[in-house]
Amino acid sequence: MTRAEKAALIMETLDQLFPSPPITLDHRDPFTLLCATLLSAHSTDVCVNRVTPALFACADTPAAMAALEVAQIAAIVRPCGLAPRKAAALQALARILVSQHNGQVPADVAALEELPGVGHKTASVVVAQAFGQQAFPVDTHIHRLIWRWGLSDGSSVARTERDCRRLFPADRWRVLHLQLIHFGRQYCPARGHDPRQCPLCHRVGRRSLFSPARPSPPSSPRPVG
Repeated sequence: MTRAEKAALIMETLDQLFPSPPITLDHRDPFTLLCATLLSAHSTDVCVNRVTPALFACADTPAAMAALEVAQIAAIVRPCGLAPRKAAALQALARILVSQHNGQVPADVAALEELPGVGHKTASVVVAQAFGQQAFPVDTHIHRLIWRWGLSDGSSVARTERDCRRLFPADRWRVLHLQLIHFGRQYCPARGHDPRQCPLCHRVGRRSLFSPARPSPPSSPRPVG
């Protein structure tokens, strides 16, 4: 099966399993999505969704977040890990949004990447899910799946994103990103996975997945944000 044939089968299967995939991070607007996505680095969406109600009760706008002390933010987001760094980034980016962007989150990947703590993945998530632009953010689930299916070599997140953008139609990226995340969590986890029982691995997976000495998946990407 060619990569193009695999891509077509993957999209067909995901449309059947997840026709309307929800965004996994609770948020109300571009700013709260930006904050939640930043907090999700090296954490889980479940953990982030537990702490953001308290965070947004204190500050759900750039002006309010900028007025908080870093220690106040860190105390709330501590369960997500890397609390001092993430808290400092949240306060700093909020101040920049107030001083340079009229308190608004820019709908531009390059502008978002200039904000403290915001890497390419976070910026891509925000423009895709808050502003409806076609971006293809790659997280640990997508990085793992694309490698398992032989659509990229797993050498880097950037390579995985580049290969996905070539393989899948641009008008599918925004939804496909969410579909892949839900599929990875529900059907194709990192550990304890049987490719023979997977709705897609048994059809499009690398042959090596079925060998007695099964290869290790690529290292999880460690994005800055």
